[in-house]
Amino acid sequence: MSRGGVAGASPAARLTDRAWFDRPALEVARDLLGARLVHETPAGRVGGRIVEVEAYRGPEDLAAHSARGMTARNAVMFGPPGHLYVYLIYGLHHCANVVCGPGDKPEAVLLRAAAVDEGLELARARRGDVPQRRLAAGPGNLGRAFGFDRSLNGTDLLAGPVHLELGDPAGPIRHGARIGVDYAGAWAARPYRLWIDGDPHVSR
Repeated sequence: MSRGGVAGASPAARLTDRAWFDRPALEVARDLLGARLVHETPAGRVGGRIVEVEAYRGPEDLAAHSARGMTARNAVMFGPPGHLYVYLIYGLHHCANVVCGPGDKPEAVLLRAAAVDEGLELARARRGDVPQRRLAAGPGNLGRAFGFDRSLNGTDLLAGPVHLELGDPAGPIRHGARIGVDYAGAWAARPYRLWIDGDPHVSR
C-alpha cells in the first residue's frame, strides 16, 4: 500500500479507503502527519494540516483507554477502524482520536496539533484572541478550534462531517514521549508522540 493508501492520490484527495485505517496506530500516526483534517458544519468549514499526533497501541499499552477494557466512554475504539473517538477531559476539553486497527485490536491516534489553513475566522471565534500558530496547538485547543464535541464521537471519517485529505509532511518527523501519561509506567516513555520537526504549530 502506498502512503495514504491510494496509489497516485493527490495531496488534496479525500480519504475514502477504510483499509487505510486498519493498521497499527504507529503506522497510521506517521501517515496522519501532513494530512488535512476537515470539519464541515452549518456555521462553516474549518480545515488544517495535522502536525502532531500520539499513537496508542491497544490493551497492552497502559496509556491507552482500551487498556481498561471496553466502557461506555471508549466503546468506539472497539468498533471498526476509521471512526472518530471524542472524549472530554477535565470537564472542559474535547480530544479527538482516529480509531485504527489492525483488525479488532482497539488502537487509536490522538490528534495533538494542526496548522489551520481554512475557516480561520470561525476557528478564531471559537478559540479567542490567540496567535494563528496556537489556534489548534494541543489536543484541547484543536478540539475547540475544529468544533469537536461528544456529539461527534463515533463519526465515520469516510462519510463526514469530519474527514481527512491525504498529504505529506513538510519536513522530517520527530519522535518523543507522550504527554500527560505518567501513570502508564514504562509505557509513558515510549516514543509514540510524533510531530513535524520545526513546525511552529506543534504544541508547546
